[in-house]
Amino acid sequence: MPRVIAIDFGLKRTGLAVTDPLRIIATALDTVESVTLMSYLKSYVAKEAVDGFVVGLPMNLNGSATDITPNVLAFVDALKKTFPSRWVETVDERFTSRMAERTLQESGKGRMAKREKGQLDRISATIILQGWMERK
Repeated sequence: MPRVIAIDFGLKRTGLAVTDPLRIIATALDTVESVTLMSYLKSYVAKEAVDGFVVGLPMNLNGSATDITPNVLAFVDALKKTFPSRWVETVDERFTSRMAERTLQESGKGRMAKREKGQLDRISATIILQGWMERK
């Protein structure tokens, strides 16, 4: 079965997570600069069978769009055009950053690890993907 990639898109950095081939486990994949994201995904898809993408959609607590929501939607459109044979699904990503911070704190990592924002982006993408898998 092909993998699914989760994307926690940011203007500077993007966190990525991926399922195992059987779609049982979500694993942090990488954090990449957003300007290189599409080339990274093209390279990954060339090496691994990927069925589709789950993209975290930022929303305010009341369900309205945030300042970055239009950027994420523009990225989703570009993703669909770049990978027309693969599905793209957006999911609500409210609270994933807080959950990622709590996960990092509970892991016993030192303060320096907490400061590395790339790690938070990967954990957020993993949380997005795990939630998507649980709903499926």
